Amino acid sequence: MKLTKIIAVILSLVLCLGVFAGCAGTGSSYTANNTEYVIGVSGPLTGGAAMYGKAVANSAQIAVDEINAAGGLNGVKFKLVAVDDMHDATKISTNYSSLLEGGMQISLGTVTTAPGLEFKNLSAEDNVFFLTPSASGDDIPTNANGYQMCFADGNQGKVAAEFVNANFSGQTIGVCYKSDEAYSKGIFDQFKANLDDSVTVIETSFTDANSTDFATQIDTLKDCGFIFMPTYYTPASLFMTQAKDVLAADAVYYGCDGFDGIDNIEGFDISTIPQKVTMLSHFNSKATEGPAKVFIDKYVEAYGSDTLNQFGASAYDCVYAIYGAMKKAIDEGKEIPVTISASDLCEILKEQFNGGYTLTDAVTGESIAWESTGYVNKSAIQYVIKEAN
Repeated sequence: MKLTKIIAVILSLVLCLGVFAGCAGTGSSYTANNTEYVIGVSGPLTGGAAMYGKAVANSAQIAVDEINAAGGLNGVKFKLVAVDDMHDATKISTNYSSLLEGGMQISLGTVTTAPGLEFKNLSAEDNVFFLTPSASGDDIPTNANGYQMCFADGNQGKVAAEFVNANFSGQTIGVCYKSDEAYSKGIFDQFKANLDDSVTVIETSFTDANSTDFATQIDTLKDCGFIFMPTYYTPASLFMTQAKDVLAADAVYYGCDGFDGIDNIEGFDISTIPQKVTMLSHFNSKATEGPAKVFIDKYVEAYGSDTLNQFGASAYDCVYAIYGAMKKAIDEGKEIPVTISASDLCEILKEQFNGGYTLTDAVTGESIAWESTGYVNKSAIQYVIKEAN
């Protein structure tokens, strides 16, 4: 009886140790069977923001296919896995777990900001490197494993303010933003903080409760010749449609990257808007030369022009930035086996991105580098989406 009890205790201890060992190694074991480097991304592939998510998934896939066709990284190919979050932050926990358990070693994070704020904390716990193409919230890259290819909201607000300071000093401008959204309010807060005292701002805002009827906001801004709208394209298109015969025909709309794709929204004909529509951008979707033109031709051939936007162009650059940083690390003597854990690869990539690594001749900039904060350094342009009628 005693021997039986001893054997039972030993077996119990062995099982417990096995369970603990399995739990301790779970995170690192996800990549043990990888035969390709796995890049994960979560974005809105369906729903109101699907134009952004599809552009990111499509463009990243183009880059992956090109890299693989050229031999991959020292013969090892890449695999992109894109999952749908419908621009809903509550879906991120499930999506993140699915990607990690599927062998994700590097990530493009999320496409939009609200889900990205959830993703950044989850990825920090596992030390998963991410370079987001378009989640522009200022707080997105605050953990050491996170970086942005897009301009942070604060940077967009600051650059927009600099434009207004230079062109509307001593004048009155209008602003309409979404006060309950991190993206929109983040840009507006930095815009207002960097605006000259000589510029008078007539401020309006909206929330989910009134985002389909802009009569009040339009009436408030009806005499403004310049309207700054740091919003996504859906509410902006509704505002423009309802205001087209109220605002002066020579008024100018000025948005940030959320305006990208506004000229391709189903059911919205931007040509009927008499006012000029512009945006702050790092990508010219009508480029006639250079890397942007090459990318545009590839994208349109593969997917058409309906989802062509700067979110996708940025994702294309993200994949090449990750590939280039990994290649540089290997050239410098680092080993990056196909089964490397996400955490180990994160340390290698952080060393590159914090150490002066630069992506040259990219689609969204001639020379792109990163600060230790995770923010990107590159030039911006004011892009005219539509001239006044």
